[in-house]
Amino acid sequence: MAGERATDGIQAPLPGRCGYFVEKKKRYCKMIVAEGKRLCGEHANTAPNSEGENQRRRIPCPLDPKHTVDEDKLEKHLKKCNSREKPKPIYYVKGINGGYEDAMETPGQQVSICALAKEELEKMIKKLLQATSSLNSKLTDQTLTHKALQEALNDPKNGEFAFKHLKQQASLAGNLERLGLLGSNRCFVEFGAGRGKLSHWIDLALQDAKNVHFLLVERATTRFKVDGKHRSRDSTFERLQIDIVDLSLGKVPLLVRERLPVVGIGKHLCGAATDLALKCLIESYKTKQEDSGKEPLAKRLKSDEMETIAERPMSVSNCTVQSAANRQSVLGIAVALCCHHRCEWKHYVGKEFFSSRGLGAEDFKIFQRMSSWATCGMKRHSIDVGEAEFDSTDQKMQLEEHDFEEESSAYEGTLTVEERENLGRLCKQLIDQGRIWYLQQQGFDSALQYYTSPSISLENVLLTAVPLLKIQQSENS
Repeated sequence: MAGERATDGIQAPLPGRCGYFVEKKKRYCKMIVAEGKRLCGEHANTAPNSEGENQRRRIPCPLDPKHTVDEDKLEKHLKKCNSREKPKPIYYVKGINGGYEDAMETPGQQVSICALAKEELEKMIKKLLQATSSLNSKLTDQTLTHKALQEALNDPKNGEFAFKHLKQQASLAGNLERLGLLGSNRCFVEFGAGRGKLSHWIDLALQDAKNVHFLLVERATTRFKVDGKHRSRDSTFERLQIDIVDLSLGKVPLLVRERLPVVGIGKHLCGAATDLALKCLIESYKTKQEDSGKEPLAKRLKSDEMETIAERPMSVSNCTVQSAANRQSVLGIAVALCCHHRCEWKHYVGKEFFSSRGLGAEDFKIFQRMSSWATCGMKRHSIDVGEAEFDSTDQKMQLEEHDFEEESSAYEGTLTVEERENLGRLCKQLIDQGRIWYLQQQGFDSALQYYTSPSISLENVLLTAVPLLKIQQSENS
């Protein structure tokens, strides 16, 4: 139980700081105390043996009960509490990138693999194998690097954890260069930006590029951001603290003012966030550009921006007139995928792809859970969920992984570890193929590839997309 006590090996409270020992953090509270007081206002009434040190009555904040406030100062506190509802930005449109519930779907009901009978599981495995039989399960290896990160990669001061992130960021920058997406006159939109490290390195990789902007989309308040390192450079960095589901990209003042095409990027964009980001880029931003009626963005690109990219032939049918608008406003996409077990059918962009294979919402939910078999059973420290994960979800992730390990172990007598891992990878591939299909229908050449080794990250698949128009111009040049 937490209390004001010392523990073996624990440093005593700092001078002028609270003397309450926080058991969860294994240290003393660091809040500054009032003159003559031993405890901060938060712990004066809650600590054992505090003897009513705080004469004011503390009550839970009605906006966030995780912290307390002096009762006689409640009205003043509510006006400045960080949990208060803040004015919505102009680019906030509730649920603009969200999906819809199917009539046959049972919302909010989580499927447990353990609850399936052996016959039901065998039936689902048969469905999975049949649905993926025509898919190419062998992905090309596009593990690349970029010279902009070589110094950091060779710096011995960077530990193993930092090295793994740098390797992934270097490969992402290398793949953006391979696709011809590093250049002038564009805006990079990083989804699930976290501290903004990916944008940081891409900016350094751009070297002498002109008129480059970065939008960092992150719903959580983030500490230790690296945005400030770029204040002396020509590139501009702007943070959008908003959930992707509510982001109307076409209303962001920077894009309205500059009329720039965008490149969507993300490092380990978790679960449904990938689908929301694709909709945000393809539908939300494209629609705004169509309605503006101004000069097409493609005409404003310089001729040297249409650089030659790796040829990846792919036939796409039924590309609509709307796809042309996509090609004008979205230059490309490069997103490292992650956490398929957190995908949601409601937001999934590949519903029609699933339907074409005779699959529906209930099948998706089971495959979504089975996808964790590709990585579960591994030690947590080897599972790199990337910077897009928020601190507030860490406990939830641990509980989820524990549940998945239980579900996986429930079939140890039926399926071997290798079989479960293979089935998990097929589930991931099936879900990702729906995203590929969606991008193809919008006029993009899209592909999946490995961008790093499993020893660096078990979530090592990169989703890329470039407009078919760009490929055709490259082939004709």
